[in-house]
Amino acid sequence: MSHPDLNKLLELWPHIQEYQDLALKHGINDIFQDNGGKLLQVLLITGLTVLPGREGNDAVDNAGQEYELKSINIDLTKGFSTHHHMNPVIIAKYRQVPWIFAIYRGIAIEAIYRLEPKDLEFYYDKWERKWYSDGHKDINNPKIPVKYVMEHGTKIY
Repeated sequence: MSHPDLNKLLELWPHIQEYQDLALKHGINDIFQDNGGKLLQVLLITGLTVLPGREGNDAVDNAGQEYELKSINIDLTKGFSTHHHMNPVIIAKYRQVPWIFAIYRGIAIEAIYRLEPKDLEFYYDKWERKWYSDGHKDINNPKIPVKYVMEHGTKIY
């Protein structure tokens, strides 16, 4: 009744569990949820620590600087997701921290870029103007193009 590949999965499972155990050590509860496996890789490469909870920034460095983290699979899309309810309150929060953008092809990491708040001001200003001109209506997940990140960011990996 089971699929022929079940034995292969069972053979791999101890290694997957080991990966999950490493993720738990770094505050990631599930490598299969919310890009947990990719998040672990980005944290280990950058030396950042995950910030718990769904609100606020995503990670912090040893000096206490917080960061917003984004990842993308460029086989599927060309723009980084931002926030499903973009508004001036969220934009003000985003203006306070650098962003780390991880670019993947499938599950293979290709590059990581860092953008400072000033590097993203073009988008902050554009979103803010749109929010006001649309009658204070939140913007649903505006994207930041991969091309923009690569042209304006500092490649750190």
